[in-house]
Amino acid sequence: MSFLSVDQDLARDSYYAATAPREVRFPALDGEVQADVVIVGGGLAGLSAAIELADRGRQVVLLEARQVAWGASGRNGGQAIAGLACDQSVIEQQLGKEPARNVWDMTLEALDLITQRCQRFGIDCDWQPGYMSLAVNARKAAELRKWQEHMHHSYGYQTTWIAPQEMGRWIASPRFHSGIHDARSGHLHPLKYSLGLARAAQRLGVRIYEDSAVTRLQTGARPRVHTARGQVVAEQVLLAGNVYLQGVAAQMESRIMPVGTYIVCSEPLDPVLCASLIPSRSAACDTNFVLDYFRPTADHRMLYGGRVSYSTATPRNLVASMRKRMATTFPQLASCRIDHAWGGFVDISMNRAPNFGRLLKDGAQGAPSDGSYSVRSHHANVYYLQGFSGHGLALTGLAGKLVAEAMTGDAARFDIFARLRHRSFPGGARLRMPALVLGMAYYRMRDAL
Repeated sequence: MSFLSVDQDLARDSYYAATAPREVRFPALDGEVQADVVIVGGGLAGLSAAIELADRGRQVVLLEARQVAWGASGRNGGQAIAGLACDQSVIEQQLGKEPARNVWDMTLEALDLITQRCQRFGIDCDWQPGYMSLAVNARKAAELRKWQEHMHHSYGYQTTWIAPQEMGRWIASPRFHSGIHDARSGHLHPLKYSLGLARAAQRLGVRIYEDSAVTRLQTGARPRVHTARGQVVAEQVLLAGNVYLQGVAAQMESRIMPVGTYIVCSEPLDPVLCASLIPSRSAACDTNFVLDYFRPTADHRMLYGGRVSYSTATPRNLVASMRKRMATTFPQLASCRIDHAWGGFVDISMNRAPNFGRLLKDGAQGAPSDGSYSVRSHHANVYYLQGFSGHGLALTGLAGKLVAEAMTGDAARFDIFARLRHRSFPGGARLRMPALVLGMAYYRMRDAL
């Protein structure tokens, strides 16, 4: 069974879908249409780029294989966090300190962009400020404190240290040693936010087509993007479908892997109990490599994510195992009912850094494997955004803005990200997934020890 078939099953019991009904459906593409830009993928990255390009006067067509925000954009943990999925040291080592500072500042801009778009387009997505990163033992606490001090001294980023004796004021859990609180980051209802962006894009003149999976991409001076019932002829193409782009641009696929992640949501809790669990109502996650993440919802539920699958197979007894994880963190919830359980796939890269670039005429990607940068990539008209690695709720919005800047003549900020070096997953098409499963088993063991 392909991961796409598994993904359809995982989408059926989403808390987000149950609390954000789709009031508008978009037609399927039928026949040939013309555009300045065609975007493949109706998630947060594609919708953000569509809005930015429409603001710049471009005629945009957006193609979505199923429904807008079908994938990770509408099913994720809802945590909008500063930074990237990889440690900032990865960016420093590859690009140097000043470009790394630019990247960090852009991730803060990504958070501001959420607020700006909610205000501009009247999107009510249950935004709640605050995020905690929590260490489960003294060793991990020392690593977290070192990170906090580095970010303060090198980037001027302020967070609040939560000492062991102070943990009870921040979270009613026996599991954590200490942590940090980040007031700049926060959490929201991702499907409400995504659907709000889709409505905004439509009002700006973006033509959105759902149920329009791309079957073929023809590159050239005026690329053609084909679906089962039509095609779009455009000046430029943006590939923003992440793990769902299989077969469209094969040369991109080896640099990302689909990883399953799973979430449950409790029944509505007594508001007093819910408030006592995390008094600041912040989102939270631990600092393990294979981490747990959780947050209270606006309607007083506990939303809890954790288990992952690197083989695309859904874990057995998913609800029971997730309930156990939640009860380990919050024993107060051991007997509460689980109302929703769902999951989906995120696109991880080898180094967990985002992979942005252009496809060159010969099909290569915009940044050579040795890390050198090719000026001729400026002449390519097929752009891509992928590799958000489970940290994309805010970053996808920024990515859409950066690629719109590049497409309209100012590629300076986009090219900072395009310079990041990425390697293919080892093992080739047949063995790279088993190799990843073995590698992640090592990290699980290290977390346990």
